[in-house]
Amino acid sequence: MADISANFLGIRSPNPFWLASAPPTDKQVNVLRAFEAGWGGVVWKTLGSQVKNVSSRYSAVDYNGRRVMGFNNIELISDRPLEINLKEIKECVRLFPDRAMIVSLMADNDRNSWHELIKKVEDTGAHGLELNFGCPHGMTERGMGAAVGQDPDIARKVVEWVMEAATIPVITKLTPNVHSVVPTGRAAVEAGTHALSLINTIQSVTGVDLDTFVPNPNVGGKSTFGGYCGPAVKPIALKMLTTIGQDRVTSAVPISGIGGIETWKDAVEFMLLGATTLQVCTAAMKYGFRIIEDMCDGLNNWMNEKGFQTIDEFIGRSLPTLTNWEELDMNFHIVAHINQDKCIHCGLCYIGCEDGSHQAINLSYGNPYNTYSIKEDECVGCNLCQLVCPVDNCITMTEQRKGDEYLNWKEFQRRGLPLNDH
Repeated sequence: MADISANFLGIRSPNPFWLASAPPTDKQVNVLRAFEAGWGGVVWKTLGSQVKNVSSRYSAVDYNGRRVMGFNNIELISDRPLEINLKEIKECVRLFPDRAMIVSLMADNDRNSWHELIKKVEDTGAHGLELNFGCPHGMTERGMGAAVGQDPDIARKVVEWVMEAATIPVITKLTPNVHSVVPTGRAAVEAGTHALSLINTIQSVTGVDLDTFVPNPNVGGKSTFGGYCGPAVKPIALKMLTTIGQDRVTSAVPISGIGGIETWKDAVEFMLLGATTLQVCTAAMKYGFRIIEDMCDGLNNWMNEKGFQTIDEFIGRSLPTLTNWEELDMNFHIVAHINQDKCIHCGLCYIGCEDGSHQAINLSYGNPYNTYSIKEDECVGCNLCQLVCPVDNCITMTEQRKGDEYLNWKEFQRRGLPLNDH
């Protein structure tokens, strides 16, 4: 039986799944229900100056019949009184001492405000702090949120203030609304943060209502840029997670992964690329807290199948396989193969290859149906046909290496060879 428990900066939880700082972690009643369902921890919704939130707040992108492929919100930090939040955090810690209780913070842009807020939160018995350097709307105009995360110098200064006062672990949450998360991540690590978390939401407009002409969500005839999350952002989150995991400075601290995690498979991908814990929001808002059961069971079963006893055995295992394009093997070649017994003769592979790729599929007209086959000499192994095929394992890609005819581009440049010699 695999051990799926997590140890993040000495903060232990029975599994690595935490609810991210968001509406599901805004109240004691929610957090207790989450813990009862089996969540390993929560990051309490961001505390700071009193705010008022708008109505409406959410919008979404649907795709191919699937609801909420991407989720957008313009909600700010907690709009509940600070003292009520602090009281409820303390009670949740008392009732579930074995679960991770992290509290997200966003203070005014001065040392004293951070110090005062940290002291109040630490008095609740919380296990860690998460610095919200990512809120992409509303708080930015106040010199907070993404305004901090987008400027490494400001981020460094704030982390230094925090480290002066904090006596429990500090996690810095990075904004994706930058060219690269590495500079701010480095600044936070050099300033003393104990860990990083990423990604926060991506600034977005999810669509425009074609009757009112107002982008969603509509607040009295106006809208604003929101924070985009959900399954649609997962590829971006994985890329940014990788850059943090491969950097010499930022890889020195543990990482909590966020961004489109909906299943145990998503979680494993984040862990293979360096995340120690996983923060979930949109999936819980869509499906409810009980999804934690499938996440834990799936992770446990996969670990047993692969022979892993603890999560530490595979965290970061995939990082070395991501490299620069110039270092890829130019002699590696694959060719598509169509399993005629599985083919349903829909023609999607032919259409995709003929109109969008390399014209490497034969079409043979027939009765009652057409058949398709690969022109092996023309196939470049792009695998578009496999991606558009609606039948699992109908199209497979087979390696056909033909010697070491080509140099990779890095070696080609190192030798200083002219292009016509390659």
